[in-house]
Amino acid sequence: MAARYAAEILSAYESELPMKTAQQLIAEAKAAISEVTAREVQDALGRGEVLTLIDIREQNEWALGHAEPAQYIGRGVLESQIEAKVPRDSRVVLMCASGNRSALAAVTLREMGYTNVASLAGGFRDWVASGGAVAD
Repeated sequence: MAARYAAEILSAYESELPMKTAQQLIAEAKAAISEVTAREVQDALGRGEVLTLIDIREQNEWALGHAEPAQYIGRGVLESQIEAKVPRDSRVVLMCASGNRSALAAVTLREMGYTNVASLAGGFRDWVASGGAVAD
């Protein structure tokens, strides 16, 4: 009985949503959020501006190297851990490898009430290319 009910709910939900590709979702997210460059973040930190840089890549990606000022909250647990670690009124910059996962995550944080959140355009790749400090 419960399984049938769940299947009916899922079917109704799916019929109301248009199907999108990953690239469509990412493009929509990037259009809806703010993106900042690695250089902008590095300059802001250099001026002593307060911001929270969060690396949302997978644990194995983080272990291979990460932006020195970043803290780790994996994408899979971001929603459940962010509130305990970062106040909603903080300036937050999310970082992934290329800027796609962080754009999607920025949309989610905005839905959670984080009003000053951005995605790092180009992600960790651009952080490294622009000379950002890297820790092991």
